[in-house]
Amino acid sequence: MKILFVVNPISGDIDKEPFLSEAKTYLETYGIGYHVFYTTGVNDLENLKESIKQYQPDRVASVGGDGTTLFTSTALMGTDIPMGIIPLGSANGMAVELFVDSDPMEALKEILLSNITAGLDLIQVNDEHYCLHIGDIGVNAQIVKGYSSDSKRGMTTYIKYFLEQLRVTNIIDYTIEIDGDEYNESGIMLAICNARKFGTGVPLNSISNPFDGKFELVAIPEMDFEDLILVGLSKFDESFLEEADGNVYSTNKAIIRFEKPQLLQLDGEIIGDVTEIKVEIIESAVRYITTRKNTLVGSR
Repeated sequence: MKILFVVNPISGDIDKEPFLSEAKTYLETYGIGYHVFYTTGVNDLENLKESIKQYQPDRVASVGGDGTTLFTSTALMGTDIPMGIIPLGSANGMAVELFVDSDPMEALKEILLSNITAGLDLIQVNDEHYCLHIGDIGVNAQIVKGYSSDSKRGMTTYIKYFLEQLRVTNIIDYTIEIDGDEYNESGIMLAICNARKFGTGVPLNSISNPFDGKFELVAIPEMDFEDLILVGLSKFDESFLEEADGNVYSTNKAIIRFEKPQLLQLDGEIIGDVTEIKVEIIESAVRYITTRKNTLVGSR
């Protein structure tokens, strides 16, 4: 067996080398081949695809957070090579959704030992961008913009930009088109969900499943100060779903139009200002290595 590690050195401001050192010792003990690909920010996607082609791994491990997992998934589309997640990002939201062991070495062992794979969906936006976990327009996108431009990472930095946004939150007016029907919405955020919760643990909806061939659009209405504190700082408060009282649309394709240009972020990457987005699901885009602990696969 050969395994390829895809490593984002800066995700979550976490040093990946202690894990990689322990992983290499473990793999060498059992005669398992490995290669490490580090992202650099320059031609990463093309370089990773070339590494996959040259090395021909049996399995791929994404080492980082949600952005690294999305990046790895995108590179593997069109191949039959399965991938798993080593959670070493700041929040690891998708890893939590997929019941990945929080201990990196235990997660590696699951990738090596499990014979269970499932087709993991990807969301495609405007024919060229992808989202695996959650994308959005509105207050959270503005927070992500500030966070991604900061040299520091981690929850403290996130909270700093969250508190800044409390003072300048704007209301967004937009129209959602699904199967020829139009729905008018207004609020502080529109979330595009392939999963149920933000990386902070705050729930957006209770039905998203990244293995079901659908995504959810969650319209978050205007909130007061206390509601926004709940969204940004509460980790596991399920009452947010009741307090938010927003509409949830479940579909495999939609078009969203905005009255004014709005900032879009997908899995922590700032895409830019948009006035219209076309969203559709790519069903079973990637073979994902999982275990019986993952109840989402069993619920299909």
